[in-house]
Amino acid sequence: MGLSKRVSLWSVEEVLEWMQDQFPAHMGTLHKAVIKHAISGRVLLRLKDHHLELLGVEAEEQQQEILQDLLLLRVQEEIDDLNDICSECFSQ
Repeated sequence: MGLSKRVSLWSVEEVLEWMQDQFPAHMGTLHKAVIKHAISGRVLLRLKDHHLELLGVEAEEQQQEILQDLLLLRVQEEIDDLNDICSECFSQ
């Protein structure tokens, strides 16, 4: 799944699509949790290790794998924010 749309704007369905692409082995657990808790892109960006445990991802290695990918999404979101700020500054 490409990042043509900002992560913070992702729907629950788009979060599921991203998780399926990134973590197909964990989708049994994650699919139910994402739907049950209505995890949108905005919520996804705020997940921490204790949240993953509550969502059913108990193995620390799996949590770290997911958290690493979430960190990349957060960085991309920050870059998008900075690009928005810069474009606003230069368009005035």
